[in-house]
Amino acid sequence: MSEHPKPEQIFGMMMAYQQSAALKAAVEIDLFSAIGEGLGTPSTMAERCQASERGVRILADFFCVHGLLTKHEGVYGLTPDAALFLDRKSPAYMGGMTGFLGAKQIRGQFDALTEAVRKGGVAATASGSTEDEYEGWVDFAKSMEAMMGPAAQQIAALVNGGKSDPMEVLDVAASHGMFGFSIARQNPAAKITALDWENVLAVTRANAERWGVSDRVTTIAGDAFAVDLAGPYDVILLTNLLHHFDHAANVRLLKRMRAALKPGGRVITLEAVPNEDRISPPMPATFSLVMLASTPTGDAFTFAEFDRMFAEAGFAKSTLVGLQMSPQSLIVSV
Repeated sequence: MSEHPKPEQIFGMMMAYQQSAALKAAVEIDLFSAIGEGLGTPSTMAERCQASERGVRILADFFCVHGLLTKHEGVYGLTPDAALFLDRKSPAYMGGMTGFLGAKQIRGQFDALTEAVRKGGVAATASGSTEDEYEGWVDFAKSMEAMMGPAAQQIAALVNGGKSDPMEVLDVAASHGMFGFSIARQNPAAKITALDWENVLAVTRANAERWGVSDRVTTIAGDAFAVDLAGPYDVILLTNLLHHFDHAANVRLLKRMRAALKPGGRVITLEAVPNEDRISPPMPATFSLVMLASTPTGDAFTFAEFDRMFAEAGFAKSTLVGLQMSPQSLIVSV
């Protein structure tokens, strides 16, 4: 006999926005860091967070219910997940990601999701996240470095191969710069060219200084589909970019990338790649909805679809490479 239908999942989805709002509020008042400092009572949390005692108590109770905080005799504590990812003192801190994922631009795109479904693409604005100098990419550059750390280190290891050979790398849509900078930090002979919009490159340059690689980083400002790419390059990084566009646009872009490569050069692509059924694994499979809400024609493409794009652009072979500690995958094309 099949299990009796239950409404809990549907009700939870209807109310899921409350969890996002609560997490954003907790990060903004630094609630988890306060508790990590041992300030676990409502009065001490309120003083540290510059918030009301009633407010922090209700917010903290909410996270006890959802498994991010503990509570014993009125004193709150961090669960292991909260301690690792939501306490600012942790090297794995991810709370800053709410600055992009919870930004007004993103919320506005999903508020207009019904229209996007009817239209087949972003409805909140004409071009969504593909518009020139999109301000949301500044938020992304400032907020998403922590999420990209594991992938960046694995890309650097793959590109360098344990060697320190001279290397010219083009980082397209460089954003925070972590992908290129990780290569440069592992390989003192690597030089990085970061391409992005000028408003984003201000963050990239600041991060290059912070990472101690600014003497080996140059920048190109403009549209990857039109700007002079200079080069040629040993490696071109396409990280979290191709999903914003359709097949034809991606082939045009990939032809430009291939022309900018040295003989024997490689393009390294980082993407959320769903299985051929397009409904697994969960994160890559659901990413298509983000593209529907935020771009005119973007999608989460399967490897077979990516393989066809690279082949049409003149690449001889593309290989799918899984990543550890990341829901994304690499595509290495030669």
